[in-house]
Amino acid sequence: MSALDTIYGPNTLAARLLDPLQSVFALGARLYVSWQFLKSGYLKVTSWDSTLYLFENEYHTPLLSPHVAAVAGAFGELFFPSLLVLGFMGRLSAIGLFAVNAMAVISYSNVLLAEGFEAALGQHILWGTLLVFLIVYGPGIFSLDRVLKRPRF
Repeated sequence: MSALDTIYGPNTLAARLLDPLQSVFALGARLYVSWQFLKSGYLKVTSWDSTLYLFENEYHTPLLSPHVAAVAGAFGELFFPSLLVLGFMGRLSAIGLFAVNAMAVISYSNVLLAEGFEAALGQHILWGTLLVFLIVYGPGIFSLDRVLKRPRF
């Protein structure tokens, strides 16, 4: 056994023990992030008058009228997380949800970037980071994508 093997051995052991957990953590990330956006989308559609008020007066969505932005926001917060929970089109649904998250930060930046709202901005950064990992690494083996990619007889 070489000196490099001796030094690198613990890392190899850690990889062997932790690699099987990657798909479990991908599933956890998918469920956690999706739940956050599904709750928000549900609140938007169940109190539509409040949603329209917020888009007309609080959120400053570039390029879209408040009504179109409200519909697009509610749709994005319900559609992409639903796909992500299933792991169907996992990378594309994570990209879509990342765009929804980015638009939320941009539209509400006057509040999220203000002093005292660091925790709220931190949540969006956490969600964005988890989504980037899902975009890069995929939804894992516990996904509809994996089931659909199996070889057919």
